[in-house]
Amino acid sequence: MPNQDPAERRVVVTGPPRRTRRGSGYHRPRTEIDEQTTLGHTYVRSLMRTQLRAALTVFAVLALLIGPLPLLFAAMPDARPLEWAILGFGLYVPLVLLARWYVRRAERNERDLVRLVEDR
Repeated sequence: MPNQDPAERRVVVTGPPRRTRRGSGYHRPRTEIDEQTTLGHTYVRSLMRTQLRAALTVFAVLALLIGPLPLLFAAMPDARPLEWAILGFGLYVPLVLLARWYVRRAERNERDLVRLVEDR
């Protein structure tokens, strides 16, 4: 077999590289979370902290809203129909609004974390 001229050699091209490597100091936040590194742990703790803050806010509002009711009912011993009206109808709207606020807040916290992780 004769030696081939370098200009006549065949080159096989399989396609563009599928993954490009970034600098050695670059890590994606999603990878940090999946691998449970210190930075990933910090991201998750931050999300948990904001979710806990929202839950404690809801709990505090509920305590302030429902806590004084036994004192109010004790001050008016002959107002049984009023008690049932307050418990049955008066608390329904605030509870629904509070639940709606909590769900929206929790979803916003999760979206913020996803945006932080994906945009980086």
